[in-house]
Amino acid sequence: MFLRLLFILLSALNIAVGAWLLLGQPYAHGGNPTDPGVPELRLLSEMPASAATVPTGPRAGRNPVSDTSHSYSCMSLGPFDTPQDLRNARQALASQVARMRSRQEMASQTTGWWVYLPAAGSRAQALAQARQLGAHNISDYFVVGSGDQSNTISLGLFRDPANARKRLDEVIAAGFPARMNERSENVPEYWLDLVVADGSHFDWRSHVRASGIDSHSTGCF
Repeated sequence: MFLRLLFILLSALNIAVGAWLLLGQPYAHGGNPTDPGVPELRLLSEMPASAATVPTGPRAGRNPVSDTSHSYSCMSLGPFDTPQDLRNARQALASQVARMRSRQEMASQTTGWWVYLPAAGSRAQALAQARQLGAHNISDYFVVGSGDQSNTISLGLFRDPANARKRLDEVIAAGFPARMNERSENVPEYWLDLVVADGSHFDWRSHVRASGIDSHSTGCF
């Protein structure tokens, strides 16, 4: 009877120990506590070192943008006669160049060639010399009466230097000390500076309609 009771107690003890081992650690043999397909939530400190250094920010996952360099040439077009001619050229070339700028310069421009007799010592001497010109059938002269050229005899202002030289030779051949002088004045000139990408086959002449325009290389800006 005692042995039978002892057997029952040992069996009950084994059953209790087995139940504790099985039910006391519910996650030891259980499945994933999260729903299927949902990633497990883990602390950053629990992540491997390689996974914790994933790049973030607006450029994450993008390839670096390569910076392609270009070479440029610079030239000047001009001179343009008027500001309107310059503006027309700017509009025509705006889409063909990288940059452009306008500028104005003052330049000395020949207005003609003057043939004359040097100033006489007095008004009376200048008039006497003028009468001598008439006696040699030389006409079209004018005695300057005032200014820094007073008492000078003007024999004509010519646009063509060849015509001026012909007049000069005629008066000298008649025995008068005629001289020839180039006349000039400062006038504005308008230029357009351009920056053009090398290899672009830039043909400005097909876009600029103004006449008398040329080009030359210049420093870049």
